[in-house]
Amino acid sequence: LRLLEAGARVGGRVCTRPFASGLVEIGAHWIHGPSPGNPIFRLATCYDLLGPEAAREENQQAEAGGHPPLPSVTYGSSGRVLSLQAVAEAHDLFDTLLASTRAFREAEELPAPSVGQYLQAEIARRLPTLGGGREDARRLQLAILAACFKLECCISGTHSMDLVALEPFGEYVSLPGLDCTFPGGYSSLPDRMFSALPEGTVLLNKAVRTIRWRGSFCEEGDESRDFPVRVECEDGDAFLADHVIITVPLGFLKEHHQDFFQPPLPERKAEAIRRLGFGTNNKIFLEFERPFWEPQQQLLQLVWEDESPLEKPSADLEANWFRKLIGFVVLQPPEQHGHVLCGFIAGKESEYMETLSDAEVLGTMTQVLRKLTGNPCLPAPRSVLRSQWHSTPYTRGSYSYVAVGSSGDDIDVLAQPLPEDPEDPRPLQLLFAGEATHRSFYSTTHGALLSGWREAERLNQLFEAPLLG
Repeated sequence: LRLLEAGARVGGRVCTRPFASGLVEIGAHWIHGPSPGNPIFRLATCYDLLGPEAAREENQQAEAGGHPPLPSVTYGSSGRVLSLQAVAEAHDLFDTLLASTRAFREAEELPAPSVGQYLQAEIARRLPTLGGGREDARRLQLAILAACFKLECCISGTHSMDLVALEPFGEYVSLPGLDCTFPGGYSSLPDRMFSALPEGTVLLNKAVRTIRWRGSFCEEGDESRDFPVRVECEDGDAFLADHVIITVPLGFLKEHHQDFFQPPLPERKAEAIRRLGFGTNNKIFLEFERPFWEPQQQLLQLVWEDESPLEKPSADLEANWFRKLIGFVVLQPPEQHGHVLCGFIAGKESEYMETLSDAEVLGTMTQVLRKLTGNPCLPAPRSVLRSQWHSTPYTRGSYSYVAVGSSGDDIDVLAQPLPEDPEDPRPLQLLFAGEATHRSFYSTTHGALLSGWREAERLNQLFEAPLLG
């Protein structure tokens, strides 16, 4: 058994780093749905990696629907704090409409091809009654709804909800439980799993260039046994194998699958890779000398009051990229993290942010916070750290979604091992795992883990099958 890791650490899109006085999550942030049905939660509990809150039974049974609680405070671009009632009304409407998308699963006729177009049509239908019919209140409701769309883009990992297919949207399953974090960092989980492996199993900085399959390869000087797969690395090393489990992100496959596999993948699988969506969701961490927010505040939402989900946003990324920022989560507790805000931003704006320097990002964030809090003297953050998942060569984005023109069937096709013929004398040469191969838990760490277990079990069953002779 060999694990080839392209980078200098294990964990992939799980990546904990030191920042300020504590640790921050550059990649996966929460256990989504921490309850007994979640294998990440079970493993983390078994390894004693979680705090006491996660163990409370009422927290495990809470039906959060995969969405964060209402923002503690919402700042408008006019420099005022928006009314809690107006914010709650808009969020309630958005959540209700989003929940109604589940009704179109396996529907023969759809009101719209995408989640975004469906939501926009429903909001337009309710336009006369929004804000109690008052024009100023209606404009504010639309602006808050536009912020809800941005939040959903971050959750779905997409540039726009217009790209997310409506019919299969309800196939995604949210597990019960209030999302929780790892006190010692999410990386404590893969690190613990890594430490249980025999020494020499994991090879770091071992990027794979080409996977040759359906071949007959022999070790040099040993013609007695041949292997169907040869894995060739960028550094010139090569490994012969009977079976290879491929866990590279869909973003990498989208750009490299034609050269990465020799012979190329069957057209059906290549089409699934092309059709499925893979977007970018990044974080911006800001450290402050002292907080400008109240101790009980956990989520600071930003609303640009001139925006509406019924109007196309500006395509001028240089001038407007920061408007896609949904706001900031306050990292808790401050005794552990210092005074740190974690901002979330998705899509093309997020990818543009990656091209800027730390100083440019910090300067822009300072201007945005001064404008929205209405405090031109708000002290600038002391330091900044951000993720850059689109620029990361072996990832090229954050996680998958089911795009318009694709379906859950594409996820199943992506997960299907090769060769396709189950009667092939050299079965299961290429197996595929990772979050993008799990039909109901795509985009999650628990989906990734379950997909890996699924492929390991395929091999277990092959090895346990009685030999025919």
